[in-house]
Amino acid sequence: MSTNQTDPMIGRLIDGRYQVRSRIARGGMATVYLATDLRLERRVAIKIMHGYLSDDTNFKNRFVQEARSAARLAHPNVVSVFDQGQDSDMAYLVMEYLPGITLRDLLKDYGKLTTAQTFDIMEAVLSGLAAAHRGGIVHRDIKPENVLLADDGRIKIGDFGLARAASANTATGQALLGTIAYLSPELVTRGIADTRSDIYALGIMMYEILTGEQPFQGEQPMQIAYQHANDSVPTPSSKNPQIPAEFDELVLWATAREPDDRPHDAGVMLARLVEVEKMLRAPDQTAALAPTRVLAPVGTAVAMTEVLFPDRQRPDRRSLQEPGRDQPEPDDAVSVLTKRSAARRGKGWWLFALILVLAGVAGGTGWYFGSGPGAEVQIPSLVSQHPDAATAALNKLGFTVTTKSEYSLTIAAGLVTGTDPEAGSRVHKGATVALRVSEGPRPITVPVLAGLTQDAASAAITGLKAEVGAVDKQFTDAVPVGIVVSAAQDGTAADLSQGGPSHEGTKINLLVSLGQIPDVSAATVDKATAALEAVGLKAVAGAQEYSDGIQKGLVISAVPQKDGPVRAGDTLALQISRGPQPVPVPDVGGQNVATAKKALESAGFTVKVSSALPEPFWGTPGLVVSSTDPASGTEVAPGSTVTIHASL
Repeated sequence: MSTNQTDPMIGRLIDGRYQVRSRIARGGMATVYLATDLRLERRVAIKIMHGYLSDDTNFKNRFVQEARSAARLAHPNVVSVFDQGQDSDMAYLVMEYLPGITLRDLLKDYGKLTTAQTFDIMEAVLSGLAAAHRGGIVHRDIKPENVLLADDGRIKIGDFGLARAASANTATGQALLGTIAYLSPELVTRGIADTRSDIYALGIMMYEILTGEQPFQGEQPMQIAYQHANDSVPTPSSKNPQIPAEFDELVLWATAREPDDRPHDAGVMLARLVEVEKMLRAPDQTAALAPTRVLAPVGTAVAMTEVLFPDRQRPDRRSLQEPGRDQPEPDDAVSVLTKRSAARRGKGWWLFALILVLAGVAGGTGWYFGSGPGAEVQIPSLVSQHPDAATAALNKLGFTVTTKSEYSLTIAAGLVTGTDPEAGSRVHKGATVALRVSEGPRPITVPVLAGLTQDAASAAITGLKAEVGAVDKQFTDAVPVGIVVSAAQDGTAADLSQGGPSHEGTKINLLVSLGQIPDVSAATVDKATAALEAVGLKAVAGAQEYSDGIQKGLVISAVPQKDGPVRAGDTLALQISRGPQPVPVPDVGGQNVATAKKALESAGFTVKVSSALPEPFWGTPGLVVSSTDPASGTEVAPGSTVTIHASL
């Protein structure tokens, strides 16, 4: 469905007078429609501000400013404004309707123009702009899009939406206005615009007309703005050696970085342009301005442009200082140009011919580039599709299909990973498109990882385009600190400690040793706690146990409080010694001294024999009385001294 059929403005009657017929163009601030003025029965262009801007006072004021600025200019090279008003919440501007194309359209189709064509266009633009400057108006948005080339050969400046009253210190008061490619250095750096800023934009446009490209280019707008502020515009002849030196000087004069070094206004530059044209059109220089011949062979839709530049010497460079008193004043130059324009109107045949050829090209090439052999078709995205389905889709679009394999970490084996050229590219019908089909991840062989340092193992893994997965660290008696104990493929039971097969993109988990747990036996509680904390472990007091080898009050050992491997941050319980476990004293009463002594020593006691009896004893000498010290049955520590009393 066409845009016109869906546009609610089509068919609407505005302000009871203007019947909207079709849409011409859409911009950032307004949309331009072709309409019929029912009162005067004529076709007009009506510019309607976007509805969402109706509440923005700044946009409304700028819209009204365009009407007022253009209405003050009655000049054959300025688009006429007939009316301005408001219908409900819709602001509109009624202008002269000029069927034709813009200078931008012409440059897109022909790249660059001849010197003769450049003269014709620049004289018309400068003439209209000179009238604006004389009226105290700065356009501030000179660019090829705003130069209109009518079907009947007329050339006019349009779009005074950014125009302001001219003064020596006109600031934007907001973000930079105008297209970035044509902004003068003072607009970029200070936001200041006057008539000389328009001259700078004209110089950039003249460079583009002569060379087919803008002098400053970049990927980002700020890159272009930086070049405008800091670099000088190159000469057009550096891109196109056939351009006369006088054009170089005109461009360099208009694009001087300092405003004071440029023509004061469009009238001054127009006077110099006329002077250069007269000089280059002298009998010995006629070849320099040979017109462009547009050849349109019968039965074809292809236009051929032939530019005639015979070998010649360049004329001497002339100084481009502002005209002296003996030169015509700018106003006089404009008058001269106006009179000469009427006589030279017939010379506009080349422009009219160009427009006719463009129309022929548009119609004749429509089939070739629309549906014929020259048509370009966008390659669709076929990722993750089966190759058979992808091949069928490409064949339907008119492509020849081949396949090739590649490894992929993200697309399953047997499915399409992409195309060559890439999806989104536009290529001619009949071209060959290669389907890339996944073989899955690329296989790799993992080296022996156990015994390497953690850094070395990680480097070996990433060097194979695999990934280091989880890294577990634990205390291990047999492996030094920082050394890999084992390695395993993430999510599987595959042990890769000693290396083995795997594939790119896989995750390999590592177990790294923290070394031995410190031996804290026979240490005090404080020293044991400090030793464990030094390696990232925690210590708490544990149970007290008897120990034959550890002195009472010292640490016997550190015991983990949970099963499994010990990791940093785990807590260990300190077992504290209660000393040796006590044993009972054997009953040796009534035994002879030698037997009793042997029995006590076997129990771990030191034996002392005493003849001092605790009470009078009448019995067989050499026997142990019933009493020992400590008494039999008493539990005492091994090694304690037990005294036996014997009758000697």
